[in-house]
Amino acid sequence: MRDEAEKVLAALAGPDARLRPDQWRAVEALVERRGRVLCVQRTGWGKSAVYFVATALLRARGSGPTLIVSPLLALMRNQIDAATRAGIAARTINSANLQEWDEVAEEVRAGTVDVLLVSPERLNNPGFRDDVLPKLAATTGLVVVDEAHCISDWGHDFRPDYRRLRTLLAELPPGVPVLATTATANARVTADVAEQLGDALVLRGPLDRESLRLSVLRLPTPAHRLAWLADQLAQLPGSGIVYTLTVAGAQDAGAFLRARGYPVAVYSGQTEDADRRAAEADLLDNRVKALVATSALGMGFDKPDLGFVVHLGAPPSPIAYYQQVGRAGRAVGSAEVILLPGAEDAAIWRYFASLAFPPEDQVRAVLSALSTVDRPLSTPALEARVELRRSRLELMLKVLDVDGAVRRVAGGWVATGTPWQHDTQRYARVAAARTAEQDAMREYETSTGCRMEYLRRCLDDPAAVPCGRCDNCTGEPLPDKVSEETLTAARTHLGRVGVELPPRRQWPTGLPAIGVALSGRIPPEEQPLPGRALGRLSDLGWGERLRAAVAADAPVPDEVFAGAVRALTEWARGDDPWPARPVCVVAIGSRQRPRLVDDLARRIATVGRLPLLGTFDPVPGGGPGTGGGPGSGGGRANSARRVAALHDAFRAPAAAFDGPVLLVDDYVDSGWTMALAARALRRAGAPAVLPFALAVAG
Repeated sequence: MRDEAEKVLAALAGPDARLRPDQWRAVEALVERRGRVLCVQRTGWGKSAVYFVATALLRARGSGPTLIVSPLLALMRNQIDAATRAGIAARTINSANLQEWDEVAEEVRAGTVDVLLVSPERLNNPGFRDDVLPKLAATTGLVVVDEAHCISDWGHDFRPDYRRLRTLLAELPPGVPVLATTATANARVTADVAEQLGDALVLRGPLDRESLRLSVLRLPTPAHRLAWLADQLAQLPGSGIVYTLTVAGAQDAGAFLRARGYPVAVYSGQTEDADRRAAEADLLDNRVKALVATSALGMGFDKPDLGFVVHLGAPPSPIAYYQQVGRAGRAVGSAEVILLPGAEDAAIWRYFASLAFPPEDQVRAVLSALSTVDRPLSTPALEARVELRRSRLELMLKVLDVDGAVRRVAGGWVATGTPWQHDTQRYARVAAARTAEQDAMREYETSTGCRMEYLRRCLDDPAAVPCGRCDNCTGEPLPDKVSEETLTAARTHLGRVGVELPPRRQWPTGLPAIGVALSGRIPPEEQPLPGRALGRLSDLGWGERLRAAVAADAPVPDEVFAGAVRALTEWARGDDPWPARPVCVVAIGSRQRPRLVDDLARRIATVGRLPLLGTFDPVPGGGPGTGGGPGSGGGRANSARRVAALHDAFRAPAAAFDGPVLLVDDYVDSGWTMALAARALRRAGAPAVLPFALAVAG
């Protein structure tokens, strides 16, 4: 069997490839003993080789197909290519190939598929769960859980859908082998995953990556970091990945690097699937110098000769950082790994932490809403009944589904009636663990010791020793010089102003069910024109200044106001100008930051020589108020609740409008406050409304 396994490996990885000792131990345990195995091994070790070799051997012995649960499309595409090289028929069912689902399901039923890759979310798709999965579970020859740290809510990238695997594993026929793999599990996560697998052989190896040279360079501003990257990118070996913390950051960095003559592509959760595929192919074939990416590319992208990984901003966990940098240097002697941390990193960490599992009262509200109707509720319909944003509601429903309190069915969600308990203490402990991870990331940035040893100790690697390669071990820090010409270009690029505010055109779903008689399309005569904001809170350039401005109720900082004037000027004179100059200014009142909004509106009116008609406040009792910026309760309301609170709350100033109204606010999140204030003005006779804000979310 060893010879047979080596032949499969040669087809996968080349004629000189040989199974490592732990690779063979895993294959032997899966094929001969039909056991359960957890492989915690460094990136590039060859975990996928284990399950493809085991699949080939099991299929040759009459076993059914392998089911691989894999978290990312990029990973799935890499794995299908690898399987094909070994003569293994692999297919996938995921959100990007909807038109192929029926065909793939039929191939699974016919037994012509050796490997089926699915996302964890697919395990609870009603059609897949009820029609495909039972047959697959009854006939599967091997179950593989890739990136298995996602099973554990102690893991840095916990995903509720992964917890459904417990049910799948429990329902497998006796003797079906199971393999779980990850490169980023500390001792606690390893123990948690092993416990969920059952009686598992744990194969844990050293986590050093001999090819990686780790460095950290602290620079004073985002412009310095972007300019340094532009100056140094040509000297970095081969092609690589530049990670950013936000979509806006990826877009900013990608646009600047292209402007400096570099062939780069941008990759994020907002990138269309076809563009993702093209970007992946361009990087694999070295047609681009870099992929500028968010964590959407965090796991599973396999390019063995990747020469560098640069982070513009630090991830919130050393474990997540280890995983992302592990993309580099798999088949090259040396690869550069560079962290360029920013002062804004902590604010971005706090934002993503705010999306964690909601408190008990909100969970009970969701369960109550589902329990009081006799039909399934879609997520949009349920959203209208509870005070939760869509992203948090979807997370909650996944957890409740796994816990058995709700069930996803055709048409939406239903309550099962199963008693449910909010594990407040556990959620608090997990939140504390996340805070500790952030502290550890800050310590990594400032450490004077070996950087690889530090990361390995965060992963509880008992073999961790100084690497001898990083900037601290060699005493050779990266040069911090930035050319004046590039720095000026970076400042100009990041100093650009103006983000479009598209008008809301459709009312949220479910408003009639909560007593608001609005549905369908918003009449054009009640809509504002497309507006403008100075910038996004997540911008590399304006983000930090805008976050500071909307965090306090104080007059607008002069630098920010100057940017607002530039944005208005470019709006008036640019390629897509407003149709007519506004004839007056109206401010949207804020209960959070009244001084900021008042100062902004008054100064705009003064500079523009326009009358300020006043502040446009909601009437008493008309809802929770406006100005719900980052961190406030109002700003976190979902669209339906926001509209319900404010749809009839505004009273337009008594005035005869003989031209467009410039409607001014400090911060736009959902866009509904601006939409409803503009609607009131249009209904009061304003021929057009031009929305303007300092900052927009995202």
